[in-house]
Amino acid sequence: MTEESGRGETRRRARGELEGEVLAALWAADGPVAAAVVQESVPGAAYTTVLTILTRLCEKGLVTRQREGRAHVYAPVDDRAGVVAAGMHSLLADGGDRAAVLARFVSDLSAEDERLLEQLLHGELPDRHPRQG
Repeated sequence: MTEESGRGETRRRARGELEGEVLAALWAADGPVAAAVVQESVPGAAYTTVLTILTRLCEKGLVTRQREGRAHVYAPVDDRAGVVAAGMHSLLADGGDRAAVLARFVSDLSAEDERLLEQLLHGELPDRHPRQG
């Protein structure tokens, strides 16, 4: 899958990047939307490509599809945080030695993230200030 850059050059999207762009378009929508609406938010993607990605996301259980008139509308099953958390759980399950994976993960956390994780583990609800970057 390629995308035209501002200089007329074509670059290849990274693996999973298009799925992420499609999900971002769905998260930004006010409710279920047609594939054409999603396509408008995904620069350089053909309509058929967007349909293929939406179908794959439905098969993965990340997106729902329902008939509306003669077409389908699509909606995300979960918000961005839920999808990322599910991905983290999946990676942890596939990582082999859970203790080693978790130890490596926490050793690379910033001090701010360590404090946040500690609050969450103790059942505290921290202030919701999304990190930049």
